[in-house]
Amino acid sequence: LKRCVATALLVCLVLPALLYALDSKKALYVGGTMTQVVKEGAEGKLSTLDETKMVFTADKNAGVIEVPYATVDSFEYGQKATFRIKTALLLSPWTLFSKKRKHFLSLMWKDEAGKDAGVVFELGKDMVRPTFMVLEARTGKKMTFQDEDAKKRYAK
Repeated sequence: LKRCVATALLVCLVLPALLYALDSKKALYVGGTMTQVVKEGAEGKLSTLDETKMVFTADKNAGVIEVPYATVDSFEYGQKATFRIKTALLLSPWTLFSKKRKHFLSLMWKDEAGKDAGVVFELGKDMVRPTFMVLEARTGKKMTFQDEDAKKRYAK
């Protein structure tokens, strides 16, 4: 009975943390000039399949952001590394020796009116390389890095 209660308590504490994590093949709109179209914090699908534009479609029909490749001025890769403190407290102190990395795409372009526009997306880990490779190929521009650590981590 004690084992059952302990297991149930562990599931109740850990499950919300796992559900909060961004899926490896999804993107999250962090913010930018498109907040009238998509709310900050909206999760969705970032597609580079169209040859003329990148499209972010928020889940639950919560909006669409389209970025024509021809109007992109620049894009940057950044990351934020944090220690897994919650996991260490709930499961194992050994997880303190590993870091959780969040990957970010910052994108600047000109909108239909010729005004500067920009967005920041958090990318799931499986989307990072393919997204940046397509952006470089379709925009003809080179990716920049937020800092040397991001450049070093991307090269791995």
